[in-house]
Amino acid sequence: MTTMTVDRLTAGAVQGGAARPGPHFLTAPFSGRTWREQGYLTLTLLLAPFALTYTIFAVSFTVGIAVTVVGLFVAGAVVLGGRGWGAVYRGLARELLDLDVAVPAPYVRPRGFWRTVGSLIGDATGWRALLFMLVTFPLAIIAFVTSVTVLFTGLGALTYGVWYRYLPAQADSEGTLHRGASFGIDYFIDTPPRILVAALVGLALFFCWPWITRMFALLFRVLTAGLLSPTRASLRVAELERSRTGTVEDADARLRSIERDLHDGTQARLVAVAMQLGEAREHLAEGGDVTQAAELVDTAHASTKEALTELRELARGIHPPALDSGLAVALETLAARSALPVTVDVDPSVEADGRLVPALESIAYFSVAELVTNAAKHARASGVYVLVESVDRTGGPDAALRIRVRDDGRGGAEVVAPDGSGQRSGLAGLAERVRSVDGTFDLSSPVGGPTVVTVTLPTARPAGPA
Repeated sequence: MTTMTVDRLTAGAVQGGAARPGPHFLTAPFSGRTWREQGYLTLTLLLAPFALTYTIFAVSFTVGIAVTVVGLFVAGAVVLGGRGWGAVYRGLARELLDLDVAVPAPYVRPRGFWRTVGSLIGDATGWRALLFMLVTFPLAIIAFVTSVTVLFTGLGALTYGVWYRYLPAQADSEGTLHRGASFGIDYFIDTPPRILVAALVGLALFFCWPWITRMFALLFRVLTAGLLSPTRASLRVAELERSRTGTVEDADARLRSIERDLHDGTQARLVAVAMQLGEAREHLAEGGDVTQAAELVDTAHASTKEALTELRELARGIHPPALDSGLAVALETLAARSALPVTVDVDPSVEADGRLVPALESIAYFSVAELVTNAAKHARASGVYVLVESVDRTGGPDAALRIRVRDDGRGGAEVVAPDGSGQRSGLAGLAERVRSVDGTFDLSSPVGGPTVVTVTLPTARPAGPA
């Protein structure tokens, strides 16, 4: 089943190896994931002193240089440099922790001197990276020391029976010499039972080491995802910018299409009408054949009707006249003109409190029109069912308008993202249009059908008189 929801802003912002099945307890010490995580702890320990130094310098330098003006740019550049550190840590997490964190939106310099200074020093992404480096400094030390201590203690105890004989001899309280590790004055691990216990303890530590390492790696994952990923606000801004760009491109393409239709179709017909009427006038002025002049007028009359028909179709594509009577009437009219049997079910509550705003009605109408056209052209469907209802999405009455279009076609539909040339599928353009008004677009189209598309639009009523 193919499912797409364009309103999930944080989906895809953080993707990681959490979905991968973890190694078994007995194979964990030999797992590549364990050693990658240990490598991550080692590298973060090596970076930690430099990162802490940079963080302290950034804070102190920004505070100390704030009394000057030119120095503010330098301080802002230092804060902005935190983005580079964040990129380094995101790269380590991606390569060693299987955690793919989306890159925050790039810094864009605003216009104006003081706005530039404020945006540099107040760069949230840079400060969050500096906070990450400050918080992870003690964590890096504790994580590395603990994991390495457990690992080498376990290995040492596990192999103790091989190398304990080479330890220097020590005397107990009675003067007897012993070779081996000692606990206190008279307790030496130099007998077979004690050596066996040491090996068992070492074995336990060796198999516990991966999970201790994994615990610290999990803490780093949480901090990386929380401090080095884009914020929900920045994701929302980027989403709105993309949807606005797509909407502008679609509108421009639509205007160009209308211009071509007018130029190549209606305008050409009207030019032909003018020429035919001019020729008929010349015939009549010169006393020519009246019958031939009448034929020219009839031809011009027929061309005028065809031009009017084309203009009506163009106008209907811009704003269907049926929408003037409301969304329900417009959808019924659309269903009546469709090449497929279309059943329309509009909840009376949709327009119970008055008409919806024109922009919302237009998007709802063209969404249904696009989906019905797709069902007729591509899905090989025998019928389409359209349901329009009000739903409570945010806790208020009529908080959203939900449109569900279902066809019994062959399925397999998918939203194709724009390619390098900017071309997109009809469903992708529809999703962009829905997203431009903060709506959601869900597609469920398993191979063999049915295809169900659910569009949810935030509703708004036109403001009444004050």
